[in-house]
Amino acid sequence: MTVPGNVGPGDGVQPPMPASPTGPGAVAPPVPDDQRDVVLRTQGITKRFGPVVALRGVDMELHRGEVLGIVGDNGAGKSTFIKILTGFYPPDGGQMFIEGQPVSLRSVTDARRHGIETVYQDLALVPQLSVYQNLFLNSELTTFGRLGWLSKGKMRQLAKQYLEDIKVNIPDIDAEAETLSGGQRQAIAVARATRQSAKIILLDEPLAAMGARESALIIDLIHSLSRERGISIIVIDHNYTHLFEICDRLNVIRQGRVAIDVRVQDTSLDQLTELMVSDFRSQLAAGQAQLNR
Repeated sequence: MTVPGNVGPGDGVQPPMPASPTGPGAVAPPVPDDQRDVVLRTQGITKRFGPVVALRGVDMELHRGEVLGIVGDNGAGKSTFIKILTGFYPPDGGQMFIEGQPVSLRSVTDARRHGIETVYQDLALVPQLSVYQNLFLNSELTTFGRLGWLSKGKMRQLAKQYLEDIKVNIPDIDAEAETLSGGQRQAIAVARATRQSAKIILLDEPLAAMGARESALIIDLIHSLSRERGISIIVIDHNYTHLFEICDRLNVIRQGRVAIDVRVQDTSLDQLTELMVSDFRSQLAAGQAQLNR
């Protein structure tokens, strides 16, 4: 396991920011070979809410075509960090880079413009709309511009073709979303995100409340998108077994920092479980000590 060399809690020291070239004709330094496939990088991301420090300097890298799992106890900062990646929260400090270029995400829409899409547990599907209508939700095709008639035939054709391309088997694209299984609905939500030319997809509990067959459908879809299409995926899941089935690498967030960065092949489910249990016991003991003062 790799433990990043972060500074200790509360010391307020952040890693130095790289200098930017200035002056006429200045040329940015070449991207190092080991950074060429890094699609997303954060450096020293901080966030606080009043007196509460949620993030203390998050350093993270996501590689092209990689599936990265984010792990952490409640209150560790992972939800806040994910909301910063989606443009929902602005960071108080630090820098985010997409494909080597510094970016400042001002909104969820801004994040989407940079190729970041998020699929939450509620999926944001309209139950009474068909499969193809949900795929084109808020991006419907029309004749004669935005005020014309809906091109339903074209949308059906493109929806069917796209689902076939990403190996999602939905027999009837006219079926209403509420008639589909949980795995099929999740697949439609992921397909809609990738149809928008996403480079990075964030998945919130993608296998929640699914049986083995439906889970296999989503796991196959995630692996297909990452390995065959080069889409980078971040998975947030409290079920460690799911993460070991889905992910290439894991980041453990502890007290607002990435405390451990490890490839799945270099650790085990037992090691991760023991680590998280030990960490929880340590925090519990610290909290009890404060109460006894």
